[in-house]
Amino acid sequence: MPSVCRSRVCTILAVIAVNSLFCLIAVRAQQNTGTGEVRFSSGSADERDAGVWVDGKYEGYVKEFKFRGKKRLLLPVGDHEITIKQSGYEDLTKKITIAADQSQDIDVSLVPNAKATFPGADRAELRLDIRPKNAAVFVDGMYVGHGSDFGGRYHSLFVTPQQHELKVTFGGYKTYKMEIDPPPNQKTQMTITLEAGADSRSN
Repeated sequence: MPSVCRSRVCTILAVIAVNSLFCLIAVRAQQNTGTGEVRFSSGSADERDAGVWVDGKYEGYVKEFKFRGKKRLLLPVGDHEITIKQSGYEDLTKKITIAADQSQDIDVSLVPNAKATFPGADRAELRLDIRPKNAAVFVDGMYVGHGSDFGGRYHSLFVTPQQHELKVTFGGYKTYKMEIDPPPNQKTQMTITLEAGADSRSN
């Protein structure tokens, strides 16, 4: 074969190889983009009100992300760690892999925490009006529920009558912190409105 022909064949093969490489890169890039949805199933009221953390950041509570819930939990393609927290129960942690345009259902079955302690007969009652209502509420660094759990006519937060650190946090808002010392056998009403600011969804 003349050298000119061999040169042309080599050029054509090189072009084919480069095109194939670009196609492979494009396919892999497409596979690694997009989002998938996470939904939750739960049996009890405590499980439905449990907080949801994704990769260490608070996103809301289980009931919001159930099938036909108020919100959709859309995550980027790839590996993620989901943690479910509820006062009086052990944390539930699951590692999942999200695929584009696919949904995953996580069964929230919480196990009671045998080491959990609860306020006694002299407990103090906190009636909290929190905005946004799905913000996470912590007492002494422990997650105790979301804002909707502790406001309104029939919902309160009960704590031991001693000094505590109260913290409220949600994505896109500044974290609220306050030292409280509620008296025994009495009700204390508080209004907490988070200010828009830096994302502070971590514990």
